[in-house]
Amino acid sequence: MNPSSQVALVTGANKGIGKAIAEGLAKQGIIVLIGSRNAERGAVAAAELAQEGIVHSLQLDVTDASSIQAAAEHIAAQYGKLDILINNAGTNVSRNKPGVATLEEFREVYETNVFGVVAVTNALLPLLRQAPAARIVNISSLRGSLGAEGAFTGQPSISYSSSKTALNALTVHYARELADTPIKVNAGAPGHVATDFNGHSGTRTPEEGAAIAIHLATLDENGPTGGFFDDKGPIAW
Repeated sequence: MNPSSQVALVTGANKGIGKAIAEGLAKQGIIVLIGSRNAERGAVAAAELAQEGIVHSLQLDVTDASSIQAAAEHIAAQYGKLDILINNAGTNVSRNKPGVATLEEFREVYETNVFGVVAVTNALLPLLRQAPAARIVNISSLRGSLGAEGAFTGQPSISYSSSKTALNALTVHYARELADTPIKVNAGAPGHVATDFNGHSGTRTPEEGAAIAIHLATLDENGPTGGFFDDKGPIAW
């Protein structure tokens, strides 16, 4: 397929890893929609990436049903399909251990990291089915692994880590549902990237973190589905 005819939506893409993903896809000739809860910040990010390709901003709050519906209607009216959905929007409100984490903390994190992914994906599935071979990429984390070496090192964050474990489970279930279609669904772990999310304490650049998402978003027909990957390959669930 001609990349210039493809349309991608990246949620939470006005900065950090999401913006780097948008930039990488735009450089490949893909029309990119920067989903941003704050419309003004999204517009600024789109303008900054305009020289890389066709990039537009799209107001999208993944925790707001009306915002999601409006975004879906806009994409349907403008393009009639969606080739790539990258569920990148995420949050982490604390680094609490299980014994002190509150239910309110869990609800806030899961509202974006889990329920928001379900809401956006379900709203856009009809448009993804209209594409010749759509790709869905869920931005996960090594913290979501229950078996990978190093998954339990560093600062604890039960609400965030478990939300990414749940996101990995969603990835498998969507891949299973869509197994008889050309749509591929995978989860990607960007690594410890220096962003506002962690006070820029990460060891990787946003561009390095974006690489796995861009790879999974542009898989050919022989690529995997229902998997969890980083730059090195598959990650243990």
